[in-house]
Amino acid sequence: MEPPSTCPPGSGGSTIDVVVADPAWHRLIPNAGAIVRRAARAAGMAGTVVLSSDQVVRSLNLRHRGKNKATNVLTYEHPAPEIILAYGVVRAEAVAQGRRPVHHLAHLVVHGALHLGGEDHDRAGDARRMEMAESRILHRIGVPNPWKRA
Repeated sequence: MEPPSTCPPGSGGSTIDVVVADPAWHRLIPNAGAIVRRAARAAGMAGTVVLSSDQVVRSLNLRHRGKNKATNVLTYEHPAPEIILAYGVVRAEAVAQGRRPVHHLAHLVVHGALHLGGEDHDRAGDARRMEMAESRILHRIGVPNPWKRA
């Protein structure tokens, strides 16, 4: 397995570090680092986004949440803000939802950034508020509303 590659941070604004830990991301979305930075900045995030594998996310999900399955995105506040995305889950969800992988990636980065900012979707009202915030942020960066069918 190749060592993770770090894409250099963009200029200005919040620092967003992107670590491509699974090279499959490069094949799915060649400009993933730029997409991640743009979505994270639009959501007001500073920190690290890791584009990882299902295996790593499954292990983290089991260790920290007691769930032995990969999930699309995990967020960690400590020791520093971090979003970790699972390649296979994100790709499969994009296909199942009929969405471009690049748009789904941007959506999940925004989703994770909102979680880091204290938002949640456990209750109906909170979920609706979070969906509306995601839609507004994604609209600003030219990504279609994930909550509306085309």
